[in-house]
Amino acid sequence: MNGPRVVLVGPMGVGKSTVGRLLAGRLRCGFRDTDEDIVAAHGRSVRDIFTEEGEPYFRDLEKRAVRDAVTGHGGVLALGGGAVLDASTRALLLRHPVVHLTVEHAEAMRRTGLDTPRPLLGDSPRRRWRELMEARRPLYAEVARVVVATDARSSDEVAEVVLDALGLRDA
Repeated sequence: MNGPRVVLVGPMGVGKSTVGRLLAGRLRCGFRDTDEDIVAAHGRSVRDIFTEEGEPYFRDLEKRAVRDAVTGHGGVLALGGGAVLDASTRALLLRHPVVHLTVEHAEAMRRTGLDTPRPLLGDSPRRRWRELMEARRPLYAEVARVVVATDARSSDEVAEVVLDALGLRDA
């Protein structure tokens, strides 16, 4: 196994898990989400880990989860929104077909819901989301082979665009 067939990166609310499951079905392979891996391994939600242990602790778990998934999974892989913050993770991703899924601010707010518990958004979710995107956008760009906008597209449409962009239509 040479690693994942597709790696999805992007901000919260962009649809990485939904699109990833669709892609895995179309490619007839497995799907894996590193946030789900962390939750399963530690028996706590991402929010609880952030609250109880802090962001640095979570980022260390995330870094290890990404490394394990990239080296041990041959299907479609979705990464948490902040996984690209780690330089060694970015270096690892450069060897794989990474797709950056994008979403505009208003659509992200609609999708995530302002009342949805997101550990990094805190008390000012709109402002904080913009700040996170300003910091992360260049990091997503650094690792991505392809950028796919998800605004005004269904998850099925996004999956089809990803397949075409990576030349996996007949794979």
